[in-house]
Amino acid sequence: MFRTALRNVLAHKARLLMTVLAVMLGVAFVSGTLIFTDTLNHAYRDQATKSYAHVDVEVGENADSSAEFPGISRKTVDEIARLDGVAEAAGRVDRMASVADKNGRLIGDGLDDSAANFAPGKGGKDPLYVFTDGSGPTEPGQVALDKESADKAGYDVGDTVPVAFKGPAKTYRLSGIFTTDATSVAEGGSLVLFDTTTAQRLFHRRGVYQSVTVTADPGTSSTELAAAVRKLLPDHAEARTGRELADDRVKAVTGDTSTLNTLLLAFAGVALFVSVFLIANTFTMLAAQRTRELALLRAVGASRRQVTRSVLIEAMVVGAAGAAAGLGLGAAMAAVARSTVGFGGGKIPDGPLSVTSSTVLVAAVVGVLVTMVAAWLPARRAAKIPPVAAIGSAHLPATTKSLVLRNSLGVIVTLFGAAVVLAGTGAGGSKAGKIVGFGAFLVVIGVIVLIPLLSRPVIAVVQPLLRRGFGVSGKLAGQNAVRSPRRTGATASALAIGLTLVSALTVVAATLGHSADRITNDIVKADYRVSDDGAGLDASTVAALRKVRGVTAVSREESGLMTIDGRWQQVTGVTPGDFSDVIHLPVVSGSMDTLTKGQIAVADDVARSNGWKTGDTLPVEYDDSKTGRLTVGAVFESNAVVSPVVVPADLIEAHEDEANILWIYVKTAGGTDEKALADALAGHPGARVGDRQDIREHFNGEVDTTLNVMYGLLAMSLVIAVLGVVNTLAMSVFERRREVGMVRAVGLDRRGVTRMIQLESVVISLFGAVIGIGVGSFFGWALSEITKSGVPGYALELPWGRLALFLLLAALVGLLAALWPARSAARLDMLTAIKTE
Repeated sequence: MFRTALRNVLAHKARLLMTVLAVMLGVAFVSGTLIFTDTLNHAYRDQATKSYAHVDVEVGENADSSAEFPGISRKTVDEIARLDGVAEAAGRVDRMASVADKNGRLIGDGLDDSAANFAPGKGGKDPLYVFTDGSGPTEPGQVALDKESADKAGYDVGDTVPVAFKGPAKTYRLSGIFTTDATSVAEGGSLVLFDTTTAQRLFHRRGVYQSVTVTADPGTSSTELAAAVRKLLPDHAEARTGRELADDRVKAVTGDTSTLNTLLLAFAGVALFVSVFLIANTFTMLAAQRTRELALLRAVGASRRQVTRSVLIEAMVVGAAGAAAGLGLGAAMAAVARSTVGFGGGKIPDGPLSVTSSTVLVAAVVGVLVTMVAAWLPARRAAKIPPVAAIGSAHLPATTKSLVLRNSLGVIVTLFGAAVVLAGTGAGGSKAGKIVGFGAFLVVIGVIVLIPLLSRPVIAVVQPLLRRGFGVSGKLAGQNAVRSPRRTGATASALAIGLTLVSALTVVAATLGHSADRITNDIVKADYRVSDDGAGLDASTVAALRKVRGVTAVSREESGLMTIDGRWQQVTGVTPGDFSDVIHLPVVSGSMDTLTKGQIAVADDVARSNGWKTGDTLPVEYDDSKTGRLTVGAVFESNAVVSPVVVPADLIEAHEDEANILWIYVKTAGGTDEKALADALAGHPGARVGDRQDIREHFNGEVDTTLNVMYGLLAMSLVIAVLGVVNTLAMSVFERRREVGMVRAVGLDRRGVTRMIQLESVVISLFGAVIGIGVGSFFGWALSEITKSGVPGYALELPWGRLALFLLLAALVGLLAALWPARSAARLDMLTAIKTE
């Protein structure tokens, strides 16, 4: 039977090609995900090891201490340096900083751009930096720059380099260019070095350090050295070995990649689930086409178990071939992703592609197992073919009992799942999503079971249109589409699953987009918003914008923390007076003008939960531990633009070391364009001016990006579904060769045969699309309902235009899928086809 199975695979290799492709794509998704995340983990692990290669012990802030970290004194650094076993001890300070190129643009990615001090030890060298040109900065007007940034900007030693912290850039002379294993540089950021005294002054750390790096003498254990250092430290500081720090870094990154891995594998699971329908359909049709062959095997003594085993061996061979090809494709996909995709906003550190033995094993198991599971039911049906069928070619239709049982089960599961979904939308809380997810899973299973039953009434609706619009070809296409409901259902199911997920995401995105449009149109009245991709904005940025001709209002938006009435609150600091001109907050009570009097405004939901009302005077503790009292001057409707508590910006700045301006809103009288504002900010390399469309994208851009990523991840499932349509039509044409020859003989020309196959494909594709879009829209409504509490101005939005586009694309998919099968059918020789049994 094993040899028989292998001969059957070789004999039907063309018909099994689509199955191999489906398995290959599914396995490629799984293996590509595993290879990509393994590569990320190894790259970050190697980078973490490199970045701490010259650090045996590091002293920094004690994370367990509740006291404010005042820094580490020079005295403590000197005491550490005098310990036995210490080769060098260097005090370190750092902060975010932006370096501009010769055109005033940021060199780094903004997120990882930083500045630090050059701390030379014995011999005048700093072990963290290797200079390829020039030397480290030794006086206030000098800086050194990492080699990658210098090369990118075309800087040479002696050039003038603009460096910005918060606010406009200042220029420094480039004293040296260095290489480093610092993580920030490896991930795409720029690194600029100052002499220690200048760095402490610029970084607001006069006379103290943020950390101390300790290098041990040869033969000294880092663990023992860390224990000795700890004895010298105050409670607010702690000492850790370089290995511990590297491990913590790896652990943090591994957690992020684990989440990414889970997400990608979930979509890979969808692709594999879709491929199950293609595989099952293929083996079902092969069994039906080989009825006489299988019956003959039974007649010459093969048992049912042997026939089942023969079909499963065929599936195993197909799965193994698909798994091998999928592993290769997955590795190629991971390599492309490795070179083009950033992670967490920055680039991925350099490193080789990582293909582990576990990934190879998973690819093989997934490919073979999925194929054999999908082929199990067709194999059982093939084993039930009686030996007497060898004298004829009659297929074994499903019994009435089995159809009634299937349809009854489908109705029960679908209705129960829908009820669970409805219950989840009203449940609220963190469990709502899980309840809706479970109900949605049941609905999908139930609909898949019911699809053969649904095919007849749904397709019957379009059969009159097919007859009137396309004559005999349309009539035959409609009849062929419902001739085998199970086959049609299995083919349409694959497309329906993909479109269910796509439609659900589209409905949710449209609903959230409606909320973003409301924010942009009804709340944000500013014409422009200035944000920063670099080190940050400050009061000088606000002042520069006010000087632009035509600007009528400028309001900063700062972030701060306060304890109000005994509860910690995230607050937004704004510019009183101008704020109401750029942001319109619907007021429930009081007036936003009271901000000019030093009063505060609170969101209605926060006011209700705390029992606050307009006119209340509340105790407050600021970030610097000072206390006072604030009066509630207004209560406004909760929204996504500002924090639940709005205060005058001066109130935050009076109690913090420096302003934390998130962005600046600008209102103009007309005639002032984006270029005029950008010109005013020419000395601020990280500042970026955005118009109203940019403001909308800020509030909904993440949703749009997520939606596009989801579409991309689901594309694999849709490709497999299309392969399923192609495969079903191709095998159907082979199965109906005699019928095609007969219709050709009685007058239907080749164009008519081509049109018949194309229309059949379009009908099946549209049937799957209608089911998918209908179920997906229901799921989209449910997901929107459970998230509406966090969506200001919630209103369900059904994107009719986009859903209609999905239908058109489904029809186009049907046409494209039918190209090869229709061409094959049209080229059949009539006499040869009629003689086919």
